[in-house]
Amino acid sequence: MNVDGKHYRTVWIKSDDPSVIQVIDQRQLPHEFAVLDLKTVPDFELAIKDMVVRGAGLIGATAGYGMYVAALTAPRSNFELFVRNAGEVLIATRPTASNLAWAVKRQLAAMAQAETISGKIEAAFLTACAIADEDAAFCRRIGEHGLNLIREVSAAKNGAPVNILTHCNAGWLAFVDYGSATAPIYAAQEAGIKVHVWVDETRPRSQGTGLTAWELGRQGVDHHLIVDNAGGHLMQHGLVDMVIVGTDRTTRNGDVANKIGTYLKALAAADNGIPFYVALPSSTFDFEMDDGLRQIPIEERSAREVRYVSGKTADGCVAEVLVCPEDTPAKNYGFDVTPARLVTRLICERGICAATEQGILDLFPEHRRPA
Repeated sequence: MNVDGKHYRTVWIKSDDPSVIQVIDQRQLPHEFAVLDLKTVPDFELAIKDMVVRGAGLIGATAGYGMYVAALTAPRSNFELFVRNAGEVLIATRPTASNLAWAVKRQLAAMAQAETISGKIEAAFLTACAIADEDAAFCRRIGEHGLNLIREVSAAKNGAPVNILTHCNAGWLAFVDYGSATAPIYAAQEAGIKVHVWVDETRPRSQGTGLTAWELGRQGVDHHLIVDNAGGHLMQHGLVDMVIVGTDRTTRNGDVANKIGTYLKALAAADNGIPFYVALPSSTFDFEMDDGLRQIPIEERSAREVRYVSGKTADGCVAEVLVCPEDTPAKNYGFDVTPARLVTRLICERGICAATEQGILDLFPEHRRPA
């Protein structure tokens, strides 16, 4: 993704100091583009927990680099315990996204193959880089597969803009590059296909308002920001051709956990005969789960995120304001689960499949259970 003419990934190794990992501080967007240095395990813990970085793929990639920094900073007399504890700390920061635990476990397995501490550090470095590179490559492939779906709609509309509704931010900022739900949109733009995106604001963190709208604007994609509850109205009036969302965890049978409010969009899409697509890299599948409603842990975040909003004032300052009575309590569920029956298709790096166990295993046969 380009920002003011310069290409950025969302997480990278500092060019002049390989012991420092740099990330875009997404808390500052859309009002300021800032880069933050991560040097210690607590730095990574805070970055993930406080949503300096967020989005399934980026959380995983950041955790991968966090495990590399854990290996670098681990005391030589207590290396194994320090690294394992670091992994547990990172996994505990965000319970819903499967990429986080996947990346930590991959790093622990890679380090276990090396016999010396220096070898373990090298393995952690190479694995962290591989996780980030794979995330970007997989998202690009998701874009290539999803492009075909957009192209079909464009042809049916004789080249008129394809109206796509998305929820939260499953864009470049949620991954290392390209994004999942936005990858087909960017691929369509590159192919010269006219697209228009309806951007849900996505309360309470407003990732659509502050992140998706920001990156679509930087990329020159036609879009409009809408309130979360406008999607059903737009669908009823023929103003949405397809819905594309991301996911933080998807079970082996196709149940999808995504940002709170996704389920309601899926219901509205089903009622109006509009295809509802979920875009995800393979690292977001949880092949150990087969019942999303019962098994996927739903993160509950601070009530403050519901009770306060942040924005830029008329004098150019960023301020946080209370939007409810001072004594009003709030509940803040971060995710909901969309049952597989409401998902038209899954768009993965290996192709497009039905949101069923059979459909998923046709693309990922290595995860079939023993007979």
